[in-house]
Amino acid sequence: QVQLVESGGGSVQAGGSLRLSCAARGYTYATNCMGWFRQAPGKEREGVALAHAAGEYTLYGDSVKGRFTISRDNAKNTVHLQMNSLKPEDTALYYCVTTPVFCTLNLTIVAGHPMTHWGQGTQVTVSS
Repeated sequence: QVQLVESGGGSVQAGGSLRLSCAARGYTYATNCMGWFRQAPGKEREGVALAHAAGEYTLYGDSVKGRFTISRDNAKNTVHLQMNSLKPEDTALYYCVTTPVFCTLNLTIVAGHPMTHWGQGTQVTVSS
């Protein structure tokens, strides 16, 4: 079993920055792809940023490109999300995810794999 420990959420004013971190513990073989999805109240969970275990392959949602940066430390099974120029529409519960599938922002594919693991979520609130 994989346990995901998230940290770094909080409240910030628009234009500010936050850094999220996630550490995978336990049976971590199924961490081919690690990253973050988010879910705002009343909205579907959406892909934010993902990083593949091999090489420098990363994937970003259109709404965060140029503002968010994902980084991964395979030796420590950790992933970080640097969020800059935050906007009120970035307010959501951010979920760390690990999955054996190749990185994709498609929630159906990611959530549909039996070895996908989700963290409990960390709240990010951006005020205007």
